[in-house]
Order: sequence, then structure tokens, then C-alpha cells
Amino acid sequence: MSKNTAKTGVLLVNLGTPDSTATGDVRKYLREFLMDGRVIDFPFIPRWMLVNLIIAPFRAPKSAKEYRKLWTERGSPLMFHTQDLKDKLKEKLDPKKYHVEMAMRYQSPSIADGLKALNKANVKKIIILPLFPQYASATNGSVIDKVMEEARKWQIIPSISYVTNFVEHPLFLQAWEELGREYVAKEEYDMFVFSYHGLPERQIRKGSVDGYCQLSDKCCAQYTKKNQFCYRSQCFLTTRLIAERLNLPEDKVKTCFQSRLGNDPWIKPYTEDLIKEMAAKGVKKVLVFSPAFVADCLETTVEVGEEYKEEFIELGGTAWDLVPSLNSNDTWVSCVQAIVEQEA
Repeated sequence: MSKNTAKTGVLLVNLGTPDSTATGDVRKYLREFLMDGRVIDFPFIPRWMLVNLIIAPFRAPKSAKEYRKLWTERGSPLMFHTQDLKDKLKEKLDPKKYHVEMAMRYQSPSIADGLKALNKANVKKIIILPLFPQYASATNGSVIDKVMEEARKWQIIPSISYVTNFVEHPLFLQAWEELGREYVAKEEYDMFVFSYHGLPERQIRKGSVDGYCQLSDKCCAQYTKKNQFCYRSQCFLTTRLIAERLNLPEDKVKTCFQSRLGNDPWIKPYTEDLIKEMAAKGVKKVLVFSPAFVADCLETTVEVGEEYKEEFIELGGTAWDLVPSLNSNDTWVSCVQAIVEQEA
């Protein structure tokens, strides 16, 4: 009978956040984030010039102002919500069996430090859980890439497993249903918008199996083995599954994509265009979900919750309500627990 009492290591990984709202810290964050070849998939030299000579110098001051709108006494919401998730998960998992750490793909705490802590604990296996529901090369793929880069430096590499997505997990969907139902029960909405972070179309096509990708709503309406790792397809699936649980009328549900960067075509429809379209049709009250994000962050609280709301109201809308992210919602914590225990 085995007497191996080594624990299973768990590394929760979110995107990252600047260390502060100072322009220098924001610039440092942007440089690390955008220099990732999976985020801006250009050759190194043109990517370096674009990021270091154009984007970071000019975008950092503006982004710093946006982060100041978001910052709280506890600091970055993305950071402390991930910390709260980690703490609650540790309470639910058997401490004799699991060692839990958290990391950010960019800045601190780093993936290298998280893995180092697990390695020091002599865990027998490591479960990597990127906190991105839908798989994309620029998020989940980047985390996996970084983990492999760090782990290959070790003399002894334990078993490592990766959670690539969890869009269909019933507790993930239940958590969004619970949050959404609080709003649906109190208000009559004209439209239900599901806004996801966008990606360049070229990145979707790069991941297409045998050129299958059509980047069309007809293609993405079916979730099959050929498009199971298509980010756009997974987003449409997430919308359908949450909308079904909330019994939302199909003709009142829209999926769209935000946060474009640069002039290349990104996956459509764009959230900005949908806002104008809805306003032109007389839509007055909208409930918005952002199911690509599991923690409140710049893209949800500021971009969707403030900037898009202001635009919609200026165009004649009367209500633009944002369902908060999962953060450390108890059902979401139970979802993460279930995912970890299944992987173990």
C-alpha cells in the first residue's frame, strides 16, 4: 500500500493587472502583456516596435486614468477577487490533499513564482486552471505556453494537467443564472446582450481545423468537434446555455465582441455597432452579461459598465444594467472545486 502523502498542486491563473495606477506601472504591464506573441501574433521585431514605440507610450497615460476609476482600497478588483476565490477554494478543498496557489499571466504574482511554490511543496501533480471560460490562444494558450516554458527548467517535472475551457460546466452556468435572475426578476428588458472580449479574425482562422472556420453565425450556431476550440463558437455556446437557463426569448438575445485594438478586422458583431443598432430600433432597456470574464476588471466595470452605458444613454436608451462577474460567488467557487477534484 502506497504511503505517498504528497498533495496535488493547484494553480489558478488570471490575466494580470498593473501593480498600481501609476503611468509607469501601467506602461510596464502593457509592455509585458502586448509583447506576448500569442496576444499580438506578429514577428518579434515589428511587434516590439508596435508595442514599445507606439502602443505603450501613448496608451499608458490613458489606461492609467481608466484604472483609477476601477481601483479600490483593496487595489485592483481582478487581483483581490482572484485572491478571494483562492481563499474560498482552499476552505472547500481537503487541506491534506491539495495545495492551492494563484498567479497572473502578466506581472505579479507571476506564474514562475506560483509554480516555484508548488515545486517547493513537493506536490505529486499540478493542475493548471486558467480562469478563462472559453479557450483562446491569447489567454488559455498563453498560460499553458508559459507554464511549459517554466517547467522545462526543472530537473524533475511532476504530472501537469491543463483545464482548457469550462463553458459547459453546469455550476459555471448556474452561477451566471443566479446572478442574472436577480436582474430579470426585477425588470422588464427589451434586449439581453452578451459581450465578450474580441480577438483578431486571423487568430480564429489560425486555429481552424482543416480550414473549417467560416466566422459566421451559422457556423458558430453549432458546437462540434471541428470548432470546439474556436473562441467565437464557444462564446455563442455560452450565450445559448445561459439564455436557456434564464428562459430568455431567443429574438431578444445578442452576442457581440468588445475591446478591439488596431485596424485589422476582429470577430463580429462589435459591441459598439450593436449599441447603435439597438438605439436606432428604439430599444430602451438592456441587460448585459460579460461571461468571458470571471472577475470584475477594466473591460467589465469601466468599458461595459460605464463607457458603453454612457453611449447607449446618449443615443436614447434608458437602462443599461451590467450583471457583475462571478468574482468569489459561492456557486462559482463550487464550480472551481468540482473542476479541480475531477482533474485530480
